[in-house]
Amino acid sequence: MLLVVFFLEDEALLKDTLIQVDYRFEDVNGVRSGLNDVSYLADDGIAGIVYLADRLAKPVLIEGPAGTGKTQLAKSVAEMSDARLIRLQCYEGLDESKALYEWNYKKQLLRIQAEDDTRDWSEIEDDLFSEDFLLSRPLLEAIRAEDPVVLLIDEVDRVEIETEALLLEILSEYQVSIPELGTVEGTQVPLVFLTSNGTRELSEALKRRCLYLYIDYPDLDREREIINAKVPGMDKNLADQIARIVRSIRQLDLKKHPSVSETLDWAKTLLLLGVEKIDADIATDTVNVLLKYRSDIEKATKEFAGNPDSIEEVEEEGAA
Repeated sequence: MLLVVFFLEDEALLKDTLIQVDYRFEDVNGVRSGLNDVSYLADDGIAGIVYLADRLAKPVLIEGPAGTGKTQLAKSVAEMSDARLIRLQCYEGLDESKALYEWNYKKQLLRIQAEDDTRDWSEIEDDLFSEDFLLSRPLLEAIRAEDPVVLLIDEVDRVEIETEALLLEILSEYQVSIPELGTVEGTQVPLVFLTSNGTRELSEALKRRCLYLYIDYPDLDREREIINAKVPGMDKNLADQIARIVRSIRQLDLKKHPSVSETLDWAKTLLLLGVEKIDADIATDTVNVLLKYRSDIEKATKEFAGNPDSIEEVEEEGAA
């Protein structure tokens, strides 16, 4: 299931600014084709939101279960558009010195030590807090870059809500306020993707500045298509069986359901083992590639043991 919602403000979509906006994509079909060329199988909903993000110069907030391709979407958009990917990995305790900017204190100290006594401190201070001593972190680097950039703010739900305030000016004005320098304006509007696994509710102020995209686990046909595209040499019947078994495992009451990346790991494992058809024993022996919690593995193996014919039924359903 794919859910697309738009958070648009009443104000003009783009402020009157000196920032040059160059459109990257001609239409939705071009986005979808470009993503397919870099092995990201996008539907019209995903391609449409990427196209609108480019045309409206709006960030995209992507939510959904872990391992459904949220981070990979940003990477694939960067690859297809020949843009540089700048990634800000969020974590608890992230502050502006790691996300936005900080001063090069070592260089400032050397500058002070090299200074003679003929200048006033006010003159020296102006030199110390100039661009020469400014260290750009991912957010500032992204808006000041000369080359095309895709900015990925990954797992934004991991930061404290207070830290979200650092993002608001960047995402709405594409500028940064630095007390010692004043307002530093960006030179471009990068494509911005924020991902969230939903561990906490994000602020309304942040959501209001973004387009919204929800990426859920793929349906059967899409997951089968992903397996065939991502695992070279995979037999189509085996890919179909893998997709159906994973879908059935996701119906169980588990602590963490298998992600798409784990499905691909399982498919590669079966291919390396020379498996042509999955039976209950093979599923039991390799399920730890799909599931990473002991309680989940026990539930799955119990299901396989209690219904050994269920694996065969899945295969027959696919063959039918």
